[in-house]
Amino acid sequence: MGVRTLCATALLAALVAVVAATVRSGGDLGHPAALLYWYAAAWVLFAGAAWTVRRVPVRTAVALILAGGIALCVAALSAPPRTSDDMYRYAWDGRVQAAGISPYAYPPDAPQLARLRDPWLFPAGTACRGWDFHSAAGACTHINRPSERTIYPPLAEGWFLMVHAVSPAGGRHKPLQLAGAVLAVVTTVALLLVQRRTCGDTRRVALWAWCPAVPFAAVNDAHVDTLGVLLTVAALGTAAGARRGALLGAAIAVKLLPVLALPGALSRALAPGHEPRARGRETASVLLAAVGVVALAYLPYLLASGSAVLGYLPGYLREEGYESDNIGRFALLRLVLPDAWAGPAAVALVVLSAWYVLRRGDPERPWHGSLLVTGTALLLTSPVYYWYALLVVALVTMGGPWEWLAVAAAGTVLYVADGLQPQGVQASAYGMAAVTVLAGALIRARARGGGDRRRDGA
Repeated sequence: MGVRTLCATALLAALVAVVAATVRSGGDLGHPAALLYWYAAAWVLFAGAAWTVRRVPVRTAVALILAGGIALCVAALSAPPRTSDDMYRYAWDGRVQAAGISPYAYPPDAPQLARLRDPWLFPAGTACRGWDFHSAAGACTHINRPSERTIYPPLAEGWFLMVHAVSPAGGRHKPLQLAGAVLAVVTTVALLLVQRRTCGDTRRVALWAWCPAVPFAAVNDAHVDTLGVLLTVAALGTAAGARRGALLGAAIAVKLLPVLALPGALSRALAPGHEPRARGRETASVLLAAVGVVALAYLPYLLASGSAVLGYLPGYLREEGYESDNIGRFALLRLVLPDAWAGPAAVALVVLSAWYVLRRGDPERPWHGSLLVTGTALLLTSPVYYWYALLVVALVTMGGPWEWLAVAAAGTVLYVADGLQPQGVQASAYGMAAVTVLAGALIRARARGGGDRRRDGA
């Protein structure tokens, strides 16, 4: 075993140990101060391991990536959710659907659903204090926003129902965490297959398999975003056409964020001189398939619940200003623009990035364009929920510029630090991420320019 392999293995083992310690005793959202140090240690070890594995022989590296990804998932499974209570809503929605009721019909505290409540999700005799407890119609529950209907799109609801159907009685949080681990590992395998198909560097998949956001957000907190990420990877990794559109539509019907990958999936659709008719047919096939899948996914719930199928989405969009006095949308834009202008400016910049990708994107590497639009949107909106950036991590792993990982790190810092209520952390975290992205782009541009000059001189 070579020195680089030993170093990568040692760093990976240390990362697994830190993830296990973090979820078991490193604090939770009710006591976030210690979490920042544990998360920082995990990210430093991840950076070292991912850098070192680049020089490990490919076959050995692939084995390390798979083994390390599985080990990190196992470590994340060793404790209940530490920083998010979203999975309790997942479990509830699965139970409601198994009883033959639309999840969009009633909020969890509705009297019509009282018979479905159990001591795990609605513990009796609890003082309702703690980061993962909420008051609900005189009772206490782990489910967040218990007076609101669910927000999740239909394929996410289908996933919750499927996990509920295969879960043993009394499984509580563990089946959803195991499902998250399966999704994380399958995504690793999908990324390896994409790299092999495109003749890319399979060692790059360590950026997903070992990224701390994956065991923490996808496994321990079991966020359904991972299913959307997997479907997006499958969509961009396949040839353009109806299949790509259908897979991307399915991703959008899990979580709406993958819609930002659509411009990349349609790279150069509007570019001049590229067989307009063929491009038009290809664009139409992707769009029609995507819209068709989304429509078919919503149809049964629409028939059952009517306009209620939107659930809490309109309220969520109004609410996410965000909840804390220290956290708001468009943090970077509001540094230089009046608050009233920040929203329209963000929309305009995201639209411009999408237009650029449609005109100049690389159809052979659609993840580049998808990453540009998705990363730009996250930088401009500055979300507090770091698991949104799981899609960014996967797009970087497919071959996008590595510096966009700073967006995932910024979201992590903001999410944990929000509980400490520090002033200015949102602008600082996302500002550093924006500087990192711009610096990486400039370094890359200078390197390309230097290469062109050397070729001209030759």
